[in-house]
Amino acid sequence: MTSKSNLTFAKRYCKIQKTGILSFLVILVFNIGILTPLSAQPYSIPDGVKRIVFLGNSITYDGRFIEYIDAYLTLHKPNRQYEIINVGLPSETVSGLSEPNHADGKFPRPDLRERLQRVLLQTKPDLVFASYGMNDGIYLPFAEDRFNKFKEGIDWLHQELENVGAHIIHITPSIFDERKGKAYANVLDIYSDWLISKRYTHNWNVIDIHWPMRKKQEDLRLEDPTFTFAQDGVHPTGEGHFFMAKQILFELGESQVNNYLNTDDLVASHPNGSKILQLVQDKQRMTKDAWLNYTGHTRPGMKEGLPIEEAVKKRDKINKVLMTLSYE
Repeated sequence: MTSKSNLTFAKRYCKIQKTGILSFLVILVFNIGILTPLSAQPYSIPDGVKRIVFLGNSITYDGRFIEYIDAYLTLHKPNRQYEIINVGLPSETVSGLSEPNHADGKFPRPDLRERLQRVLLQTKPDLVFASYGMNDGIYLPFAEDRFNKFKEGIDWLHQELENVGAHIIHITPSIFDERKGKAYANVLDIYSDWLISKRYTHNWNVIDIHWPMRKKQEDLRLEDPTFTFAQDGVHPTGEGHFFMAKQILFELGESQVNNYLNTDDLVASHPNGSKILQLVQDKQRMTKDAWLNYTGHTRPGMKEGLPIEEAVKKRDKINKVLMTLSYE
């Protein structure tokens, strides 16, 4: 992060904390290097981690960015044999809020509090990636009470994960396209800044995809004014998911991903790369519904998924093939 961007972050930080010049001076001290610099440090997956769980909303449930991460780790770290479990749930919040007429009044937004304990008990994660924020402002302009609910929810989630001994990495929300509404785009800017501030106030591990994604979209619009990472303003396109995966992997210390332009680059380093990606996608798309069904939730309209025992058997068969391919 450059000195200019550090200063920009300091201004945003003070705005959301509402502590005025004192906070600004504290962050400025960081900026000039007297204390720890305001720059993201790579987070390495701790030794001993085997089971990785992704929590989030419909963007997580879509899971293409998770598939790319899983495929990359399979290609480049086959000895680690990570089990990556996607339990993202569409519509979910960590704030517990819901629009009065959400889904045309069919059901309120699911609240993570309803299912988290079951998810943790049944998945037994070593590491959790948590991505919330997109739904938590319920698509309304910024309001302090809604912001406080989001902060309370994230703090609660972090504490619950610490209580079970799981490592946690928070992920800032992806962008809401301001062409679909500048007010809500600003809400996610504020929510993302608060999460980023937790790196420095509480020593949390926070991977920022929000601001890099926003800047990348702005840059690409200089070449193509119609470009967007989210056609509906919310849900990233395939290109958006690939960018998210790259940013997460980069902050996990995988600097080479900066050279990847697309999924072809992701798999190009291995003769079986394309086959491995396809098998990982098959595995992830099969197991995510099985895990959601097994852990339980209140959202109607979801796929039933295979019984978890059957899904695990199919997963294990795919993993054997993946191991063989990755070592050829």
